[in-house]
Amino acid sequence: MDLQAVRTFVAVTDAGQFQEAAAALGVTQQAVSKRIAALEKDLGVRLFTRTARGARLTVDGQSFLPHARELLRAEQRAAASVRPGRRALRVDVIGRRLAPAGLLSGFARAHPGTDLDVVTLFDADAALAAVRSGSIDASFRALTLPAGQLPDGIEAARVFDEPVQLLTGPAHPLAADRAVPPARLAGHRIWMPGLVAGTEWAAYYEDLAAAFGFTVEATGPAYGTEPLLDTIAGSPDLATFVGELTRLVWPAEDDLRRLAVRDPMPVYPHSLIWHRDNPHPALTALRDHLDALRPAHPGAATWTPSWAR
Repeated sequence: MDLQAVRTFVAVTDAGQFQEAAAALGVTQQAVSKRIAALEKDLGVRLFTRTARGARLTVDGQSFLPHARELLRAEQRAAASVRPGRRALRVDVIGRRLAPAGLLSGFARAHPGTDLDVVTLFDADAALAAVRSGSIDASFRALTLPAGQLPDGIEAARVFDEPVQLLTGPAHPLAADRAVPPARLAGHRIWMPGLVAGTEWAAYYEDLAAAFGFTVEATGPAYGTEPLLDTIAGSPDLATFVGELTRLVWPAEDDLRRLAVRDPMPVYPHSLIWHRDNPHPALTALRDHLDALRPAHPGAATWTPSWAR
């Protein structure tokens, strides 16, 4: 299978548009279209449906996606196992719009001479396996395992607690509030179609809902950030959670509201994971940089799941 075409398929999926994927890959939109067409011909199925807002995965595309990501991870492991010399510091983040990517941007600004290679693995299990094999140098994850249960040689440190916010449309009953206690969310519909059972982020939001008596709905297909924002903007009763540092952009007419959640403030516990025998010289600099970060909201009463304490 043409891994360049597989990589292009994943890039279009993540970007949601052929044009944005082309920019990320450094090729023309025509080249992206040709690669996807060749891959679809090879597989004998349609992977995307074109819409006014971009490219949407078909059912076959959704089925192929996890296998495509695994192919690319296998490619990375194979190359890392034989690549001579020193390479860029390779760090996994859960998503390129989320807080860990911002933390890495701050590190890059503070250390302009350090080369970074940012990747996105699927979940904590994949990240732990990649750190252990040496295909990545570090990963930002919320760890559901106690330190004593980590694989041999793996170390982790909690480096950043990110406040969780509520995102609503203008017609939502809570839209006029500047902040809301998590207990007030009981009876409201929290919709997070991107939650995947068994992942660390699903475990976090399941425990958050259980602690404060509300329900998180994960039903429905996850078409990406923009369709989710459109739905929230037009709904009088749906809301969703976002991290305080999650970068989101929406049309002005959507008039979405980001509300602080506090008393107590739920925070998402980002940890850095690395292998104690990793010799990369920039890894220590990254750990020192993260150690120097100040708490986002010092003195505030916060909540995290019991497994994160």
